[in-house]
Amino acid sequence: MAETTLHNDAMDKNIERKLEFQLNWLRAAVLGANDGIVSVSGLVIGVAAAGASYEVVLLAGLAAVVAGAISMGGGEFISVSAQRDTEIAHGREEEAVNASPWTAAWSSLIAFIAGAALPLIAIAGPWQNSNIPATFFSVAVALAITGWWAAWAGGTPVLRSIARNVAISTLTMGISYGIGSLLGVTVL
Repeated sequence: MAETTLHNDAMDKNIERKLEFQLNWLRAAVLGANDGIVSVSGLVIGVAAAGASYEVVLLAGLAAVVAGAISMGGGEFISVSAQRDTEIAHGREEEAVNASPWTAAWSSLIAFIAGAALPLIAIAGPWQNSNIPATFFSVAVALAITGWWAAWAGGTPVLRSIARNVAISTLTMGISYGIGSLLGVTVL
């Protein structure tokens, strides 16, 4: 009986370690993809709504992708390193810590770039007369997909995850569009 309990405890710890590792990259990837989609779509829609030229919108979008990806990767590395250091400082054995700063950083950076590509392609596509609605629509679809994926990968309710993603993105794009429309653009 005691041997079975020890075996079950060891299995529980292995399952817990696997879950912690999976959550480390999953959280970083979902955050990176969503932030890439939402921040870049908000930026390019706001700049396009202000009346900026195709070239200016594209340049702003590319700058947002580069800065955002580096920021997300660096931010994940810093925050997960702090988590890891804190766990060790409070007595957790180093080999028992599952927080991986590099895994989180690369997951977030790559996912940000992948997510940011969609609104950049949508706003810069050949449909310039309808680039803002095309971006709104494609971003809503992409965030519905990432919401579904996050729920599926994490074993959580799908509709809640999709609704949360789409609602936040729509709000972000709507506010950015409103600001761009109200302020317009002045070229020096």
